[in-house]
Amino acid sequence: MKELLYSIVAGLVDNKDAIEITEDAPNEEGVVVFHLHVAEDDMGRVIGKQGRIAKAIRTIMRSGAAKNGMDAIAVEIG
Repeated sequence: MKELLYSIVAGLVDNKDAIEITEDAPNEEGVVVFHLHVAEDDMGRVIGKQGRIAKAIRTIMRSGAAKNGMDAIAVEIG
């Protein structure tokens, strides 16, 4: 899942070296949280107008999680 998130974000940003993704262990409800950090200049590209790109990234990640048998997933961008 981490690789999927990286490949999506790498296509959006200019500074690929600044992409940082950390993954939390599943919490008591089984939700795995991915924390995404990019360069300040690329933040707008990842969030998009009115958060549309960020919402699309979260949708793709949830779909990938369901395909891989994961209970739930969340992506925090910041």
